[in-house]
Amino acid sequence: MVVLAGHLKNYTSFMSSAELEQRLASLETQLAFLEDTLTSLDAALAAQQRQIIELVDQNRLLQQQIKEQGARLDASETPDNTPPPHY
Repeated sequence: MVVLAGHLKNYTSFMSSAELEQRLASLETQLAFLEDTLTSLDAALAAQQRQIIELVDQNRLLQQQIKEQGARLDASETPDNTPPPHY
């Protein structure tokens, strides 16, 4: 970091105070924009995670209902030995 500080000192010695202020303001603006973007992306990610959890729960429920329906169909299709009523 010492080497970088030396280069920064050399670089900034060529810039006026107004240029440094303008550069700092530009960097602060960029940082604010990035922070806002990060906050938005974090909120979107959290919403998507909640939606995924909800969809997984719905999928699990539907799978259970399909299994139960299949079991009911299997139970109703088991042949019994009693003849139909018209015999």
